[in-house]
Amino acid sequence: MDKRLIAEHFAKARNSYNHAALAQQQIARHMTDLLCRFLPRQEADSMLEIGCGTGIYSRMLLQTFHPRKLWLNDLCTEMEDCLGDLLSPDAPACFLPGDAESMDFPSGIQLITSCSTLQWFNEPEAFFAKCHTALAPGGVLAVSTFGPRNLHEIRHITGNGLHYPTLDELCRMLPAGLRLLHAEEDVVPLAFPTPVEVLKHLRQTGVTGTEKRMWTRGRLNDFCNAYTQTFPCPEGVTLTYHPIYIIAIKNEAS
Repeated sequence: MDKRLIAEHFAKARNSYNHAALAQQQIARHMTDLLCRFLPRQEADSMLEIGCGTGIYSRMLLQTFHPRKLWLNDLCTEMEDCLGDLLSPDAPACFLPGDAESMDFPSGIQLITSCSTLQWFNEPEAFFAKCHTALAPGGVLAVSTFGPRNLHEIRHITGNGLHYPTLDELCRMLPAGLRLLHAEEDVVPLAFPTPVEVLKHLRQTGVTGTEKRMWTRGRLNDFCNAYTQTFPCPEGVTLTYHPIYIIAIKNEAS
């Protein structure tokens, strides 16, 4: 995983992300609803969000749970520019830039959460273990990521895409000290009028972090023809998101 390239693509997409990230917005709302069910109490004193991006999920966390402290982490340092309304000196949120796989976390956190980020990690199992260490006893880990059907249309046509573990594989990665509370998966189909609009959507959301080949006119024509023939729908063509949700709690004794 080329983290430099990933950060570069998301930095370029930061001004278009909020209006283009339709599936990600839906996922963030569902994760917030799940947290309302599974957090031990309505208000958690301390929260860490991994991969905050432009703050779609961050704002939901603040408005719903009113934490005393919310650390907002992102690999892309430019995302701080999108969080100005959340980062005033007297606000509970602060920006914590860096690679969540290698940086140090604050300790004794009551909630570590992430929406649509874990798929960019090299070692999700090690990340889960790191979260277990940083959580306070009784603290909650709540993440959403994507499963094997995610963007399968793009992978089918181009042969390019991420490796997505299954829901069962991700659950087995949880360390012994984290007890699984909830696990589910869903399919979020989107429709676009043309394959070119699909590519525009991916570019505007930054979800092109593994793509290194140039788009020549010939390659674009071949892509559009194959996409239209293989994945048609009444509105044009489909693009599939496959969100996975996992919520676990740290044992009081661990």
